[in-house]
Amino acid sequence: MKRVFPEPIRKLPEAAVPLAGVTAYLSQSDTHQILFMEFEKDVELPEHSHAAQIGIVLEGKIELVIDGKEKGYAKGERYYIPEGVKHSAKIFAGYADITFFDEPNRYSLK
Repeated sequence: MKRVFPEPIRKLPEAAVPLAGVTAYLSQSDTHQILFMEFEKDVELPEHSHAAQIGIVLEGKIELVIDGKEKGYAKGERYYIPEGVKHSAKIFAGYADITFFDEPNRYSLK
């Protein structure tokens, strides 16, 4: 897979995302987290919920079901999942995004 993120991002600590084939660089704040994620493999996420999440798609494709409504997102698009709303996803190999989580402890360091 080609590298999407430049060296300053790759120098960030890696997040412990429990999914095979995912590399996630973590920018940590006292109030939120921003992850720069690259997916080498297809991943399916079962329905779940958490604090608000905003994603900006840089490469590839993701299919989300948010509150029962299915929609695909591709390069240049963004999505928003409000706090507590149930959602699931299919993420395709080659996908990369920047994801904001409105919680400081969503992921720990690798």
